Amino acid sequence: MEKVTVSLGNRSYKIIISSGLCNDISFWSLMSSDKVMIVTNETLSHIYLNKILTLMEKSKIKVEYVILPDGEQYKNMKSVDKIISALLKSSYGRDTKLIALGGGVIGDITGFAAAIYQRGISFIQVPTTLLSQVDSSVGGKTGVNHILGKNMIGAFHQPLLVIIDTDFLSSLPAREFSSGLAEVIKYGIILDNDFFQWVEQNIDLLMSLDKNALTYCIRKCCELKANIVSDDECDTGCRALLNLGHTFGHAIEACMGYGKWLHGEAVSAGIVMAIRTAERLIQFNKKNANKIINLLQRANLPIYGPIEMIAQDYLNYMMRDKKIISGNQLRLVIPISIGISELRNDIPDKLVIESINDCCQLRHI
Repeated sequence: MEKVTVSLGNRSYKIIISSGLCNDISFWSLMSSDKVMIVTNETLSHIYLNKILTLMEKSKIKVEYVILPDGEQYKNMKSVDKIISALLKSSYGRDTKLIALGGGVIGDITGFAAAIYQRGISFIQVPTTLLSQVDSSVGGKTGVNHILGKNMIGAFHQPLLVIIDTDFLSSLPAREFSSGLAEVIKYGIILDNDFFQWVEQNIDLLMSLDKNALTYCIRKCCELKANIVSDDECDTGCRALLNLGHTFGHAIEACMGYGKWLHGEAVSAGIVMAIRTAERLIQFNKKNANKIINLLQRANLPIYGPIEMIAQDYLNYMMRDKKIISGNQLRLVIPISIGISELRNDIPDKLVIESINDCCQLRHI
C-alpha cells in the first residue's frame, strides 16, 4: 500500500494507492458518517455498485446512491441537479459524505455538488480510470462544462480522502487507458525528466497493466501533483503548468462536442501543438520533440487535431478559456526542455495559428 499526502493545513488529506482496496471492508468503514451517498454512472453501477453497497451495509453505514448517464456530454448542471435533488429528497444534512465512484467526469460533478450543497459537504474520491487516478481526483478542482467552454462552472473543493484501487483498471477500455497516459506523459514533460525517461522505458509494462509499474506510476504522478497543489491550491501560480496541452485540448473537446474526443486524446494533440509553438520560439529542440511525439504514439494517442477543425476554430474557444488574463492575453504552457516548462502570455496569435496548422496537416492528405 502506498500513501501520498496533499498538505493543505487543516484541509490536508491522504491518497491511498493499492490493489484490492474496494473489496476490503475496513476501507469502507473509513466512510463512517450518519449518511453516505454514492454517485456513479450507468456503466460502473452494473460492475461495482452492488458489491460496494454490500460491504458498506456490513459496516453499518447508511448509504443511498445516484446513477448518472455515462459520458463527458453529461458533465453539466442537469447532473448536478439530480444529485442535489436526491440529497434533498432524502433529507441529507451537512454531515453527509458524497462518494465519487467513477472517472474524472463523476469526480468533477460529485465534487461540485459537494461544494455547493448546503454551502459545502464532505466528499471522497474513488477514481476508477487511469486519468482520474493520476490527475483529476487530486487537487480539489470540481465543476461542469458549458456549451461555450469546458469546466467553466465550478469551485475549488478538496476531497476528504482519495482511494485509488488499481484493480479498477482491469475493466477499463484500452482507449480510456491511453487517454490517462496523456496526463502521465504530461507530468514528465513539465516537471520531471527522470520520470519521463521511466515512462519511455516502461510504457509496454504500463499498457499491459503490470501492477508494480502501475502502482509506481500512479504514486509518482500523485506526488508531483500533490507538491504543486500544496504550493498553489487555487491555480494562481505554478499550478497552471499542469495545463500543458489543455488550452488547445479544451478547444477540441468543446468544438467537437463533449465526449467525441476523450480528454486525454485532446490533451495529447494539444501537447504536440504546444511543442510546435516552443519550436517556433526556438526554445525546444527537435530531438526532444520527436521523443515526446514517439511516446504519445506508443501510447496509442493522437498527435494531430480533428480533421474537422481549422486554426480559427481553436482560437475562438481558446479566447474563452480560463487561462485568459486581462487584455485578452492568451496564456500557454510551453516546454523549455523535457522536465522544465514555463507559462507565457506574450506569444503572437500568428505563431499559435502556425503551430496549430502543423497539427492539422492530415486534412490535406
